[in-house]
Amino acid sequence: MFSSQSPQENGESPKGDITLKDAKGKTLECYIEHSLELEGCQYLLLLPVDSPIEIVAWDDTDDEDLADASLVEDEAQLDLIFPDAQAVLAEQNLQLKRTAFTLTVAGELPPVDEDDILTLEIEEDDVPMEAEELQELASFYYEEQEYGIYTPVEPLLFFARSNQSGQPELLSTQEIKQVQPLLEELLFDDLE
Repeated sequence: MFSSQSPQENGESPKGDITLKDAKGKTLECYIEHSLELEGCQYLLLLPVDSPIEIVAWDDTDDEDLADASLVEDEAQLDLIFPDAQAVLAEQNLQLKRTAFTLTVAGELPPVDEDDILTLEIEEDDVPMEAEELQELASFYYEEQEYGIYTPVEPLLFFARSNQSGQPELLSTQEIKQVQPLLEELLFDDLE
């Protein structure tokens, strides 16, 4: 996806906001970073209003340098650990939310500290993706399992398009691959 500063960071006011909704009815409030018309379809580049969160489960090994991390994505596991994650973030005046497409946290994040950065390499369908840098916000234990709560260092952006009723819909991975080069070209032209 694209990397962009949030409207507050670059001194601009948001260009509008929109609500994404998932199949379960959860919502995610987003700023519209860019809006482009392409072949009769309106495409949107969206930045969540609140900061995205990843929860990581740590697998203990005898060698601390070789500890394995895995993203917690299972809904049942999230249900179990969510109250503890909420409580540990509340100590930092951060409010953890169960939003559509990603967990988010409202409140002022601490400044980025290089010592608190985790580089996570994720594979999707056995294809390595770019490494993602995450800033640690907190850690906690649930039933002797260690968890870390992280936020991406680079903003998480979503590609969407307006459907026939004017509601935003996230693009599928296949659609993103098809239109991303065109959108990037138009965005770079727009920025110049």
